[in-house]
Amino acid sequence: MRTHIGAKPGEIAERVLLPGDPLRAKWIAETYLQDARCYSTVRGMLGYTGHYQGVAVSVQGSGMGMPSASIYLHELLTEYGVRSVIRVGSCGALIDDLDLRDVLAANAASTDSNMNRVRFSGLVDYAPVADFRLLRAAVDVAERRGIPLRIGPVLSTDAFYPDRPDLYDTLADYGVLAVEMETAALYTLAARFRCRALALLTVSDQLRTGEKSTTQERERCFDQMVQIALDTIVEA
Repeated sequence: MRTHIGAKPGEIAERVLLPGDPLRAKWIAETYLQDARCYSTVRGMLGYTGHYQGVAVSVQGSGMGMPSASIYLHELLTEYGVRSVIRVGSCGALIDDLDLRDVLAANAASTDSNMNRVRFSGLVDYAPVADFRLLRAAVDVAERRGIPLRIGPVLSTDAFYPDRPDLYDTLADYGVLAVEMETAALYTLAARFRCRALALLTVSDQLRTGEKSTTQERERCFDQMVQIALDTIVEA
């Protein structure tokens, strides 16, 4: 049993979905997994294991931001033998042609965080990227399900309320689709510990128009993203 995840050895599957919101983890487990069982309630960060299409899958809440997500991901990878992780999160659209509830897959993540600058002693700007096998599988799954899936880079930021929102316009000019808070850390740690990782994101906020999803929608209504994630993680 680790400090932040209360599971015993063998209680977490090799395939994990990683939502930031623990209540989204609960909703996913209760809605999509058979025989789902809660293995951790430590700090209210819920974790469940069940089966999807006969394959063992876990769902673990990770909290908001790269420092929190890194704690849970590090323990999953180093202590529980997790080999594939798909983040199922929300994002804010930076471009005009993304609408609320649209789903995107992040093929890479820029970041304003210092975490990787510290990790590489300021000598390298490391470029965290998705696992191609998972990304390719997600594209195929989305096409089969008839769900539009946008592919492109995102920004993983430390600040939910930025002092320089004008920088989002510059990022959009360079092809960055959306802003969120965890993917750069996910891809970095996955590379370090030889794990496969992908971030699937649902647009919860359209930053160009000011449209926003409700709290309940953020928790329970991102079903297309979850369907793609589950099919992908058991097939890839």
